[in-house]
Amino acid sequence: MLASLRKAGSLARAASAGQRRFLSIHEYQSVNLLNSYGIPTPRSIAAKTPQEAYEAAKQFDSTGCVIKAQVLAGGRGKGHFDTGLQGGVHLVESPEQAKDYASKMIGSKLITKQTGAAGRICNAVMLAERRDPSHEYYVAVLNDRSVGGPVLVASAQGGMNIEEVAANDPGAIITTPINFEKGLSQSEALDLAKKLGFKSEGAQSEAADIFIRLYQIFKDKDATQIEINPLGETSDGHVLCMDAKFGFDDNAEFRQKDIFALRDISQEEPSEVEAQKFGLNFIKLDGSIGCLVNGAGLAMATMDVLALHGGNPANFLDVGGGATPETVKKAFEILVSDPKVKSIFINIFGGIMRCDYIAEGVINAAKELSLTVPLIVRLKGTKEAEAKEMIRQSGLKIIPFDDLDEAAHNAVKLAI
Repeated sequence: MLASLRKAGSLARAASAGQRRFLSIHEYQSVNLLNSYGIPTPRSIAAKTPQEAYEAAKQFDSTGCVIKAQVLAGGRGKGHFDTGLQGGVHLVESPEQAKDYASKMIGSKLITKQTGAAGRICNAVMLAERRDPSHEYYVAVLNDRSVGGPVLVASAQGGMNIEEVAANDPGAIITTPINFEKGLSQSEALDLAKKLGFKSEGAQSEAADIFIRLYQIFKDKDATQIEINPLGETSDGHVLCMDAKFGFDDNAEFRQKDIFALRDISQEEPSEVEAQKFGLNFIKLDGSIGCLVNGAGLAMATMDVLALHGGNPANFLDVGGGATPETVKKAFEILVSDPKVKSIFINIFGGIMRCDYIAEGVINAAKELSLTVPLIVRLKGTKEAEAKEMIRQSGLKIIPFDDLDEAAHNAVKLAI
C-alpha cells in the first residue's frame, strides 16, 4: 500500500476519536466484491478443506491453477508455514497436488515479514485460474489529505512493491484526484489508461471501466483503500484484477453490515479483540512495560517518556474517560496475560475520569489476579487524594509517584 499517501499507522489510528480498526478482508472475499460490481478477475474458488480444494481444482482446465493461502498479511508468496511448507502461493498441476498443498496450508500458520514470528492461521485457500499477464500495472483508490479527497493512484510498474517504485522513480506514479460526488468521468479514466500505456483501444476501454467501478465500490462501501496489484493486461488484450486488497472504515460498520460480517477475528491479535469488547483502545506492541493510561494523547506521551528512559512499551492502552472499576480490571487481565510484561505503569490524569475509580479497579485486579508484576502508579486530578489513600490502605505493593519522569524511570528499571 502506498504509505507515503496514507500515513495511517496503527498508533495514529488509535489516537483518533476512539479506536479505529480499518477492516481488511480476505482475497477471495475481495474478488467476490469486485465481481459483484462487474469488475473482471481470474475465475477463482475458495476452499476451507483439502477435499474442497481437490474438488475446486477439478473445475479448472488442463493448464492448472494457482493456490493461495488466505491470510491477512503481505508477502505470502515469500513466507513459510509452521508445517515446513515454503511459500503461501503455488502453481497447481492436478487436483491431487491442490489437495496436498491445502492439507499443509489449512489449519497451519503462515509466517511472513508482516506477521512476525508468531505467524497467522490459514483457515482457507483460494484456487484461481492461471492467467499470465503480458504487462502488470498498479492501481489504488484511497483518500489523500494533500488533495482533500479521494484519488486514484496508478503506475505502469505493477506487480512489485509500490513504495519502492515511488521512492526510486516518483515519475512512475500517476495520481488523479476524483470528484467525490461524480466520481471519475469516462474521459478522465480513458486518459489515464492511455497514459499508463494500455496497448489496444479495447484494453484502454476495459481499464477505464475498471477505474470507474473501483471508485464506485470505494464510495458505496465506505472503503479506506482499494489496492489492485497487479492489474494485468493479458496477451489477448483483456484487463483483469489479479490481486486485491480492501480496507473499510470502522466508523461505517452501522451501515455496512454485509461487509463487516466478513471480518475474520482469527487474523487479529486476540488481546486486541478482547479489549475491543470492553471499549478499551488497545494495541499490542513488543516491549516489556505494560501501560494503562486514560486519553490517547497522554498514552502516546507516556510511551515516549518510557522510551526516553530506555524502556519499551508492551502496549498502547487508553481506558478512556468513561472507564469503570470493572473495565480497569479487564485492562489488567489483558496486560498480565502478556508474558513479556515485567512491570506495569499506570499514568492517570483525572479530568473526566476519577482517580478513585482507577484506584478501585487497580486494587481489585491486583488482589484477584494475585499480581506479582511491579506496579507503578501516577495519579493526578479528580479524587486524587482519595485514590492515594485507597492505595495506601490496601496494603498492596503498589509504588506511587507524583513526578512523571521519576515514575517512568522506575517503571523501566523494574522491567529489566
